[in-house]
Amino acid sequence: MSYEAKVKELGLEIPEAPKPVAAYVPGVLIDGYVYTSGQIPFVNGELKYKGKVGAEVSEEQGYEAAKICAINCLSVVKSLVGSLDKVEKIVKVTGFVNSAAGFSGQPKVINGASELLGKIFGEAGQHARSAVGVSELPIDAAVEVEMIVKVK
Repeated sequence: MSYEAKVKELGLEIPEAPKPVAAYVPGVLIDGYVYTSGQIPFVNGELKYKGKVGAEVSEEQGYEAAKICAINCLSVVKSLVGSLDKVEKIVKVTGFVNSAAGFSGQPKVINGASELLGKIFGEAGQHARSAVGVSELPIDAAVEVEMIVKVK
């Protein structure tokens, strides 16, 4: 099954790539790799999860936010290469969690992105990863995710 078909089977939709909120591009394609800029949980142009995970945002909501961030990263990949079927390997995922003091569940939150990528890409979705707690994210987003993706 193609990756595009798998996305549909999972009931997901890859939106248009989000517009940058500052002076950068959403992603860069170079030497067969796509490097996405950090993506936050925008849905239809609105920030869906705002605030600190472990305070205003639950760990479960953070997990959902990470899934949205991953979908937004994939929208950037698709915008640069035309189809998710051109993905050869998800190489690296870096997740940033806007964390309340004392919150240490960043890996569980970023599993939202990692597990979604595994469902879509199978073995090609297995990746290296960092899950980092931070004190603030742009526009008070709960989560931010960036990826490096090898394409055919």
